[in-house]
Amino acid sequence: MSQTKTLKVRMTLFFILVGGVLAMVAVVTDHWALLSPHLEHHNETCEAAHFGLWRICTTRIAVRDKKDKNCERITLSGEKNCSYFRHFNPGESSEIFEFTTQKEYSISAAAIAIFSLGFIIVGSICAFLSFGNKRDYLLRPASMFYAFAGLCLIVAVEVMRQSVKRMIDSEDTVWIEYYYSWSFACACAAFILLFLGGLFLLLFSLPRMPQNPWESCMDAEQEH
Repeated sequence: MSQTKTLKVRMTLFFILVGGVLAMVAVVTDHWALLSPHLEHHNETCEAAHFGLWRICTTRIAVRDKKDKNCERITLSGEKNCSYFRHFNPGESSEIFEFTTQKEYSISAAAIAIFSLGFIIVGSICAFLSFGNKRDYLLRPASMFYAFAGLCLIVAVEVMRQSVKRMIDSEDTVWIEYYYSWSFACACAAFILLFLGGLFLLLFSLPRMPQNPWESCMDAEQEH
């Protein structure tokens, strides 16, 4: 592999590494969506919530400002009550989530996200082994694993988006407004970096194609 192609591969792997870190942050944090009710009167109790793949956190704060009609600006303050979803931890209490969202949404999103992390790990192992002598061919399966990881992540994002929509549309909750938070943004950014990084890594790891009609692939640049 030429020095120019090696530099391109290393730059691509750096962006893929950033995507992997963002994917890990998105999976382990619980700020995918922020839910807030609409306040008709001041001096009401605002019950906002944010949740991720594994648990939901609720916050109750008394709102005394007449201008505040939602809880968007006050969810970071106040006392939080976090609990894991019942289907992940039967000992925890999360009735609101169970009643308003099919648990299959949460289980599916979490499982797909775990598959994404698994693809990232396998791809990283292949990429690490490719630095050995005459092992450039391992970059090709690594690129495919990274692309699959990105696809799994965007599927998990869509499943979570449908979960949020179902919760908002439910009549069992007071939440009528929602905002996607920074964990959701990390997942979307990770998808872009992993998927595009995997495609570029595949292109950079392929052998040079023949440039003349009489030149065969065997005559093209040999891998080292």
